[in-house]
Amino acid sequence: MLTGIPLLLLIFLSIAFIIVASSVGKAHPFVVLLLATFGVGLGVGMPFPEILSAINSGFGGLMGYIGLIVAIGSIIGVILEKSGAALRIADLILNVVGKNRPALAMSLIGATVSIPVFCDSGFIILSGLNNALAKKTGAKKATLSLALASGLYATHTLVPPTPGPIAAAGNLGASDYLGIVMLVGLLTAVPVALVGYFFALRKGKTIETAEHEIELEQAAKLPAVVQSLAPIVVPILLIAAGSTASLMKWEGAWVKWLLFFGNPLTALLIGMLLAFTLFKKWDQAHLSGWVGEGILLAGPILIITGAGGAFGGVLKATPIAGLVESWVSGGQFPGGFFLIITFLIAALLKTSQGSSTNALVITSSMLAPLVGTMGFETPFELALVVMAIGGGAMTVSHANDSYFWVVSQFSGIEMKDAYRSYTPLTGLQGLTALGVTLLLYVLA
Repeated sequence: MLTGIPLLLLIFLSIAFIIVASSVGKAHPFVVLLLATFGVGLGVGMPFPEILSAINSGFGGLMGYIGLIVAIGSIIGVILEKSGAALRIADLILNVVGKNRPALAMSLIGATVSIPVFCDSGFIILSGLNNALAKKTGAKKATLSLALASGLYATHTLVPPTPGPIAAAGNLGASDYLGIVMLVGLLTAVPVALVGYFFALRKGKTIETAEHEIELEQAAKLPAVVQSLAPIVVPILLIAAGSTASLMKWEGAWVKWLLFFGNPLTALLIGMLLAFTLFKKWDQAHLSGWVGEGILLAGPILIITGAGGAFGGVLKATPIAGLVESWVSGGQFPGGFFLIITFLIAALLKTSQGSSTNALVITSSMLAPLVGTMGFETPFELALVVMAIGGGAMTVSHANDSYFWVVSQFSGIEMKDAYRSYTPLTGLQGLTALGVTLLLYVLA
């Protein structure tokens, strides 16, 4: 099986093919991703049955994680928009933050929501609100989408109780210091989110988005604030409660119920049922029409996201993780240089296999035996290693990352524009996280 530098070259060429074929060649991303997936499998020299197994597991695994969440989230978003509830929430937010700063509002909301909620779920939940703010303020939808995406992304890889940072802290022996990791994570996430916000302001105004027309019913009579907020806030609170129970290792029969209702799928299902209270009438036009429109909106997103999962599944089946581990298993890198190497390893894994969480888990597992010998022993020092890994796990998001497709498809941003806006944005955020980590290390 292909390994070493030739393997890295093949992965680079496959990514380049996806970018060129879909942007310059105007080919559909689904077809391009499938061709790249088979190309990598054949190029690496994987047995035919293993290629097919990796494709099926990658597609099915990602659909099992996010498929129903996308569908239900789309239904909630359509109902919020068509009922006018999203406009009601937009009014509320603008009254608090100010009508001249809608992008800042979305960035702050995203950074807050993604602490307990996966960024994929968070973006889906908030996409309807994002559209409403764009219509309400006249701001570019791409600007608000990038601000929301970057805010969610900043805390997703840096701040527990998101699973990735928790797992990294546990692998590095910092489970007993999660409070320190959270504080350092928040301190690091602030400039990372701000960089994303300012980038969104500058880049978003140059991007046009595809709009799906949703006609408001009785927009002059908007729903009540509590009724409008419930389909978004209740799922977020349930997911946050479930994450907290898991993090704190609470016990008891009631905890099982909390974990069940705090699962993103269950929480979003409850949010959808709450969204049904926004129906003006309980008739076919609402129960079937609005829900059907949400399902139709989710269809293209699901198929492209699944193809990205298949691509990632084949990449994970290559020897890339073992290759990186062999490079560092005998290495000795002093001080701040060790943090840079840590960042680069996580970035390589993130770019090659797509999942930030996997990059956090794999990199921390590789480096766990080395952190002590490198002189990183105190809770604060271990937290800095988690931050370096988290920064790398942001760098960069592209076609094999489900979040890339969630952001681009729910925002109506074309793939070529996503590559020239969202992908460099994630790289910039990752480098900012590394810079802040190195600064904290020097100042400590």
